[in-house]
Amino acid sequence: MPQPTAPRTPDRPDHPAPVLMAVTTDSLVTADSLVTADLRPRTQTCSRPHTRDRPPGPYRRLLAVPGARAFTAGNLVARLPQGMFSVSAVVMIAGTRDSYALAGAVVATGLAVSTVVAPLIARLVDRHGQARVALPAALVAVLGSLALVLCVRRGAPDWTLCAAQVATAATPNTGGMARARWNHLLRGDPAALHTANSFEQATDELCYLLGPVLAAFVCTAFFPEAGTLVAAALLLGGMLLFTAQRATEPPVRPPASAGKAPLRAPGIPPLLAVCLATGAVFGSMEVVTIAFADAQGHRSAAGAVLAFQAAGSGVAGLLFGTLRLSGPARTRLPWCVAAMTALLTLPLLAAAGTGSLPLLAGALLLAGMATAPTMVTTMTLVQQRTPEGRLNEGLTLAVTGLLGGIAGGSALGGWTVEHLSATAGYGIPVTAAAVALLLALAAAAGSRGPLEPRLAH
Repeated sequence: MPQPTAPRTPDRPDHPAPVLMAVTTDSLVTADSLVTADLRPRTQTCSRPHTRDRPPGPYRRLLAVPGARAFTAGNLVARLPQGMFSVSAVVMIAGTRDSYALAGAVVATGLAVSTVVAPLIARLVDRHGQARVALPAALVAVLGSLALVLCVRRGAPDWTLCAAQVATAATPNTGGMARARWNHLLRGDPAALHTANSFEQATDELCYLLGPVLAAFVCTAFFPEAGTLVAAALLLGGMLLFTAQRATEPPVRPPASAGKAPLRAPGIPPLLAVCLATGAVFGSMEVVTIAFADAQGHRSAAGAVLAFQAAGSGVAGLLFGTLRLSGPARTRLPWCVAAMTALLTLPLLAAAGTGSLPLLAGALLLAGMATAPTMVTTMTLVQQRTPEGRLNEGLTLAVTGLLGGIAGGSALGGWTVEHLSATAGYGIPVTAAAVALLLALAAAAGSRGPLEPRLAH
């Protein structure tokens, strides 16, 4: 039987018939089309796959999680006032009552009450949900701030200022609620959760870097009470945006199915002790640096010098989140605290050696680069060891430990500066970091078996 021949192209009789190369349901690819494609510039065909196939970075993947950008934006607005309230209260009270002692007493009252109230609010958040508890708590805190402004404005007795400040202790732990959402969304992905914890730590540093600057600017540019009013508005507005994102909110567990209290969970008390000592590093460093700049005749530059430490910690936190870490977090924590202890000797050497503020700022920049990895690893362990249904409470206890350490470190640093010298005061952060290292080593040595698998899973 004769074989069928391919038909010639009618309008091009002398051209050989196209050879069939591939058949799909949509189109035919012929040799003619391949020749035409070959005529296109090779730069287009070579460069396009590289642009299209470039993998996104860890933070782009993190924020690509459905709903992540929305709740992150609201949480950032609500978290910024954390770095504003104390500075605003000090400027407002000291400017109108001419008493730094009164201003410090009012701020200390709020911090002391928050160490008791904050864990209770976090427990309610775990039991009833973020939206049902955090928003009313934020409203109570805002009303307390407004009452403080009114008492200062009307010249009320000093004790009323402390009473009004007590209500601000109801401010919910916005950073802990954001970490709880990441833990819910990224369950089963330790690498992504590590990136999320690093991102949240960098966010904390950003808020504590920009908050005091914004508070000082608003108070001086407008009127002394403006900083507190702006902080209250940001807290309420940000909390409204944050709690409106119900799709990413962790589910509520009945109290009967929730685990034991975090304070009774294995491995949590040693971590809280590490948080306490680490907080003493932060509190003493702030007071000592202000005193050192004042002794050099540049007290107004103290805020800028301290900003270098926060900047170093923020950058290190973002870089730390891009690393693919191996090994359990409990064995990594002592190494992070050891690096923090070693780098904290740099400000002491800079202050004792030259007394130069620019050199001290550079030393604080380097010293800050070890604090973020320490905090990220600590918060990771807190999440891993907190029982099911008590995550907000566990994270808030860690923050409470930090606040207690900040208060104690501030007092100890102030005493050292007053009775010895500002240069000697830089020995307090180094000592506090060394204590944190001993506690981390003791916690790692006393742990039995792997503590990393989440008790809450």
